[in-house]
Amino acid sequence: MTASSLLIRRFPGLTDYHEALNAMKAFNHKRQSDTVDELWILEHPAVYTLGQAGLMSHLLSNPLNIPVVRSDRGGQITFHGPGQIIFYLLLDLKRHHLTVRQLVTAIEQAVINMLGFFNISSHRVEGAPGIYVENAKIAALGLRIQNGYCRHGFSINVDMDTTAFTFINPCGYERLRTTQVKEWNQDVTKEMIIERTLVELSNLLQVEVKIA
Repeated sequence: MTASSLLIRRFPGLTDYHEALNAMKAFNHKRQSDTVDELWILEHPAVYTLGQAGLMSHLLSNPLNIPVVRSDRGGQITFHGPGQIIFYLLLDLKRHHLTVRQLVTAIEQAVINMLGFFNISSHRVEGAPGIYVENAKIAALGLRIQNGYCRHGFSINVDMDTTAFTFINPCGYERLRTTQVKEWNQDVTKEMIIERTLVELSNLLQVEVKIA
């Protein structure tokens, strides 16, 4: 198995956002030509994150005193919390002959395919990265590409307290509603979402996913 066809998955569990951000930066900084790409699957304690060009004005209020962290990903403000699954992709785009647009398309399609597997119909919205069920956002996406290496990734709302979303303009869109898997299929667990997402990602990226 070569580095170009392998993706190592790791499960750090509930992880502080700063800790994950610093670990992603360190991983890509230490890369060698034969470093195997990784996929980190985790959850964060409650936190608002702002993208590089994110505007604080999209934080409308903060009655829950949720920490606000400036990130180095793309996009505006979003909320992370327990019950939302985060997939961080640490990929060498040149190795996979991927453009950023192709990677975004693959991620979005993987989520659409996964949700469809559980009988949840979802779709893209032109000019607004992420995946939507009806008119509500169920999955968000934000990446950072540096020296051809990707970090950050995407999140899927599965079974969480979505109250914190009501105090922001999610992803910079006023009055954007958010939703989650449990609202559309009560029988689907986080573990089922993870496993099916891995199947779809491995097919679309043409990699074999292995546990570390």
